[in-house]
Amino acid sequence: MKFSWKPFILTLLVVLIVFPFAYMVLLSMASEWRFPDVLPNYFGLRNWTQIFSSETGLISSFVLSIVISLSVAFTSTLSGFLISRSVSYHPRKRLFTLLTYFPYILAPVVFAACLSYFFLMTGLFGSATGVIVAQFMIAFPYALIFFSSFWNERIRQYEELTATLGGNRRQTFLKVLLPLAKGMLLICFFQTFLISWFEYGLTSIIGVGKVQTLTIKVFLFIKEANFYYGALSCCLLIFPPVLLLYINKRYVFNKLI
Repeated sequence: MKFSWKPFILTLLVVLIVFPFAYMVLLSMASEWRFPDVLPNYFGLRNWTQIFSSETGLISSFVLSIVISLSVAFTSTLSGFLISRSVSYHPRKRLFTLLTYFPYILAPVVFAACLSYFFLMTGLFGSATGVIVAQFMIAFPYALIFFSSFWNERIRQYEELTATLGGNRRQTFLKVLLPLAKGMLLICFFQTFLISWFEYGLTSIIGVGKVQTLTIKVFLFIKEANFYYGALSCCLLIFPPVLLLYINKRYVFNKLI
């Protein structure tokens, strides 16, 4: 009987992947864990209960991050879907598609530094609205690129067929295009939500410390050497993406297969 290393390798990979997340949860529930103690002096939910009564602002940062990410994901997905049609059918499609990659040429921090003057002049500097606009400027091009593969000859024929049968543009959009693009719309919403959710460079510069999203809070706690609250905020940071990943796999990916 031939011996197989595959189960051991798979088990090792699973352990290596799960360990950072398990350790992060463990650290968020610990306190007074100092070298050379093998176990923390306290292990429980004290850190989690304190965030509701303390002035750390984690809950408000969590809510603010949710609002900003949902706003960016919704606006960039919807506008990207609508405008990508005009770009895909335009005679200069290659030029416009090439221009959509411009925000990704520069690092987010450099890109934000270049835009900071205009945000300052328009009064959006240091506000949540300014952060939403700044993040939209990197999420929207992604949506354009993502939907460029949707508009092909088959979709054009569907539109022409609907027009031949007497359907107007509104009916074509609501009853033909949206059902056909439902899976891609959900995936793009998921991706743009993640782009906004984990964005740090643009938020830190355009928000100038006033807009403290959850990502900003994580780095603040790490800089303060508050590893327990840093781990706790990281747990809050990964919860929405994990939930969206489950929804994406459960209701989108399986149906596409």
